[in-house]
Amino acid sequence: MRNILKALATMLATVIVAPRIAAFRAAAAVVGRDRALEASTQSLARAPGLRGQYLRRAFLPFAGVTCHPTATVCYGTTFSKPGAVLEENVYVGPGCHLGLVHLERDVLLAAGVHIPSGGRTHGTDDLSIPIREQEGTPTLVRVGAESWIGSAAVILADVGRNSVVGAGSVVTKPLPDGVVAAGVPARIVRTRARDQQPA
Repeated sequence: MRNILKALATMLATVIVAPRIAAFRAAAAVVGRDRALEASTQSLARAPGLRGQYLRRAFLPFAGVTCHPTATVCYGTTFSKPGAVLEENVYVGPGCHLGLVHLERDVLLAAGVHIPSGGRTHGTDDLSIPIREQEGTPTLVRVGAESWIGSAAVILADVGRNSVVGAGSVVTKPLPDGVVAAGVPARIVRTRARDQQPA
């Protein structure tokens, strides 16, 4: 019975977001897919609770974000790049910002995590041109399966599987599998096996 109710809720959510999908497609033709996605997810980010989770999950695949039916995207979360991937049982906490990111299965993002599209979303080399007008180099940031990212962390590089990133940390270089990292910039504090220390 529970699965039937979930299926019905999913169908109802798809019907409810149909006008938003049409608006997104129209906006994408005028202002581009990135800006249209960001505006659409800002609007949907305000829908609270379970209702909001169903609405966001129904909308995202039509806007170029792969979102598994078991993924949870909480209140206040926005997306800025089509091409993001949320695998099964991913949990995205309240108030996150996600760019070009691949969250593998069972990843947990606490509140306020920012994962832009790598560390070069804007160019900064030419002093004669405002930064906002310089081309960046968006890159896919991957967070490995079963990793946990603490509140207000900023992830600019890949995080390995089964790893933990401390709250408020800034990951500027790739982290391997099975480590705990913290700080600004994030450094490996220990491995997750209790009897091992980082090299």
